[in-house]
Amino acid sequence: MMRRILAIVVIFGCTTVAWVILGTTTVLRTEHQDTKLTERVGKIWGQTQHQVAPRLTFQTEEEKLVQWTVDGQPRQERRIVPVDKVQVMDSSQITVSLDLEHRKKGLLWYATYRVRFDGEYLITNTGNEERTYAFRYTFPTRDGVYDNFVMAVDGEALTDVQPVDRVVTHNLTLAPNEEARVRVAYGSQGLDEWWYVFGSDVAQVRNLDLTMVTNFADIDFPDDAISPTDKRQTDDGWQLTWEYDNLISGIQIGMKMPQRLNPGPFVSRVTFFAPVSLFLFLFLMFIITTLREIKVHPMNYFFICAAFFSFHLLLAYLVDHIDIHLAFAISAAVSILLVISYMRLVVGPRFAMVEAGLSQLVYLVAFSYAFFLEGYTGLTITILCILTLFVVMQLTGRINWEEKFATTKPEIARPARPLGGGAQQETER
Repeated sequence: MMRRILAIVVIFGCTTVAWVILGTTTVLRTEHQDTKLTERVGKIWGQTQHQVAPRLTFQTEEEKLVQWTVDGQPRQERRIVPVDKVQVMDSSQITVSLDLEHRKKGLLWYATYRVRFDGEYLITNTGNEERTYAFRYTFPTRDGVYDNFVMAVDGEALTDVQPVDRVVTHNLTLAPNEEARVRVAYGSQGLDEWWYVFGSDVAQVRNLDLTMVTNFADIDFPDDAISPTDKRQTDDGWQLTWEYDNLISGIQIGMKMPQRLNPGPFVSRVTFFAPVSLFLFLFLMFIITTLREIKVHPMNYFFICAAFFSFHLLLAYLVDHIDIHLAFAISAAVSILLVISYMRLVVGPRFAMVEAGLSQLVYLVAFSYAFFLEGYTGLTITILCILTLFVVMQLTGRINWEEKFATTKPEIARPARPLGGGAQQETER
């Protein structure tokens, strides 16, 4: 009995090593592809977009102390110098449309999106004299693609827009109390997240009304992002509104695109936890065969372990080509078929279908499927382990383990000698 258990433990250990090698290989493949493909997807589709709020400045004159050095002697005097002053825009009416479209490359899914941005900004000359304002708009990314870009003042589109280092500058001359509305609109595309940034530091925004429309229902906000003031669910996703009269904040507005389950990391997690599922399966099979006195050789356990390993091996390379759920179903069916068809020959069809087949369905398929349940994987596996312990304890509660593990040798029967044989032979003589 002990030699049999030791042989099963060695087979289990070798299978565990094979799983560690397979899981490590999958991790390395995923990391290599992610490093190479993220840059490629970024070049084709764009990076995370941070749309910075336009900056409005005007030039005025101030008296300042100017210092310089002549022949090593410090000099200073007060001079009137031009200074750029920042003015807060009176209102910002912004509409953002986000259309999510996941793209799969190798073992990874990428959350790519199309964005349509349309913002209108109200500018008022609050001074007592005519001012020339510089309206500076910064594009979200340097390497982005911006389709149908429009910059208009009071409904009249500008035709001389020339970006310089991601920045478009337009000068506006306004009389006292005169207003102007500047509109900026474009279509672009990005990856993972979209942000509207008020400034690099704490900034002030007046009469902000930003409406975001998504075509996905699973919305999430990044860290350091302001939650919307109003949410309304639509047929396709959500309509989110950020509305503030006078906001002073260093926190920005952002949207995090929902991520699809990535095949590479999923297969790696399932593979690294596979020894736990195999241990539970072998443990239950050993108890059942011991109770029923069914002879299962360690070589039979070796082929069962190989069938378990085939599930993860096939899954690791099948997810490159088809949907992960379909790959999971095919791999599970192949592994179960291997075990049932083999145990039918070793023990019999009933044991193969019921004890072996159902146990593999629970400990291989259900155990591995628990990794699809984000946030509940650990709890599901824990419950499965506790239920297995309960079943085994109930089955073995009345077993005398000393008798099961006894190593006494059976006695050899000796032929009996006939009584009085010698005397009878002497009498006959």
